[in-house]
Amino acid sequence: MALKQSLQLKQQQKLSPLQMQVIKLTELPVVELEDRIKQELEDNPALEEGLDPTDSTSEFDDDYSSEDEGNISQEELTLGDYLNEDEIPDYQLRDNNKQATTKHEEIPFSVAASLHEYLIEQLGESELEGDDEKVAEYIIGNIDENGYLDRSLSAISDDLVFQQNIDVPVSRLEEILKIIQEFEPAGIGARNLQECLLLQLERREKSDAVVHATRIIADYFEEFSKRHYEKIIRQLGIDETELKTVIQEITTLNPKPGNNWGDSLSLTLSTIIPDFIVESYNGELILSMNNRNIPDLRVNREYSDLLRGYADNKDSMSSDSKNAVLFVKQKLDSARWFIDAIKQRQDTLQRTMQAIMDMQYDFFLTGDETQLRPMILKDVAERTGYDISTISRVSNSKYVQTNFGVYSLKYFFSESMQMDTGEEISSREVKAILKDCIENEDKKRPLTDDRLSEILKEKGYIIARRTVAKYREQMNLPVARLRKEI
Repeated sequence: MALKQSLQLKQQQKLSPLQMQVIKLTELPVVELEDRIKQELEDNPALEEGLDPTDSTSEFDDDYSSEDEGNISQEELTLGDYLNEDEIPDYQLRDNNKQATTKHEEIPFSVAASLHEYLIEQLGESELEGDDEKVAEYIIGNIDENGYLDRSLSAISDDLVFQQNIDVPVSRLEEILKIIQEFEPAGIGARNLQECLLLQLERREKSDAVVHATRIIADYFEEFSKRHYEKIIRQLGIDETELKTVIQEITTLNPKPGNNWGDSLSLTLSTIIPDFIVESYNGELILSMNNRNIPDLRVNREYSDLLRGYADNKDSMSSDSKNAVLFVKQKLDSARWFIDAIKQRQDTLQRTMQAIMDMQYDFFLTGDETQLRPMILKDVAERTGYDISTISRVSNSKYVQTNFGVYSLKYFFSESMQMDTGEEISSREVKAILKDCIENEDKKRPLTDDRLSEILKEKGYIIARRTVAKYREQMNLPVARLRKEI
């Protein structure tokens, strides 16, 4: 076999340690950031609290300095090459569209956090350990307040490689998810309603009703949802009395397993800690970061002096001394990267929130949700110069305190709709009208999606029937035949 030489040109984009720190810290809400800083202070003796009037990061000897990180540009911080836009969470609004003055009561942060703690506690009693345990923790972190896993396993696999350098195939994630789905409450970690119901039925004693219910949900879920009972009776070979017993069995299942568990502990849940504070005075808005418990950080002077001392005597160093130098240098670099990452995180959050505040200025002044402008991730990205995925990270799990309550940053994102006058409005306004129509309909003759579309057109909103159906589903409102009262 002959050997052959060839040239191959490859283009790779790698993240520096500082960039990795910035990415990870940007995702954290203020409470988790405080814990992360405390942990770093404990782990790295070269990092300490307090202001440092001098720039110690420039005093390292050239022979021992790491590759200069420099001032990272916005282009270097973008993540478009690492995340597809399809993996960015959908920030179309799913709130209940109540009055703005009560909106702070709707935010599920505390319930979700407590549910996660309950699941993590059960994880500690499982057989998972090492990387598998870390993977399970990450999966649990993506379970929403209703108890559903709201992110695909393929996207989670990509996240783990990117954020934690853990390469886990989707098949292994499936196995770990199955273990989590054995936790309490029953149905937890399901990816859709069908799977949620099946997980609960698996734990039931195997009566005829449970066996038939499992078959119906597994094989005839669409027919059951549309109440095509005649077909189900024919396919399963049962009569109407047996079907009635099966339906009663299914109706005892919980479509939102996370809610019940959270409600039972609602009196003991902690309050939300906002990341931002927006106050209005005399028609002007003032934005501030909630940094009360975030300490100033600096590099330990003794460590930097120690490294300088080693550098002055590097020619006569023993092997042990050189190893000591490498250890000290590693800790100093880590401290410097962490401090710079915290500063860049704060700047990124500040600029992003400022852009959101500018775009939703009228809402922050009045608290009137009809003043919300259509806004998507791309709009904020263009104003700040950041990548869309960076805006996604900033918006996730972050809250802002206003004169009218505490809001999730996701609350301010909605797509644009157009009225017959050509005026652009937020889809939130359309959803509010839809919800009001459904709540006040004749329950014996509920409004179909076609009729709802006609009502909106009469009000000047040009909305297709399929769009009405999409908004209705996003608000967790069933189709007309399932809302009908007999």
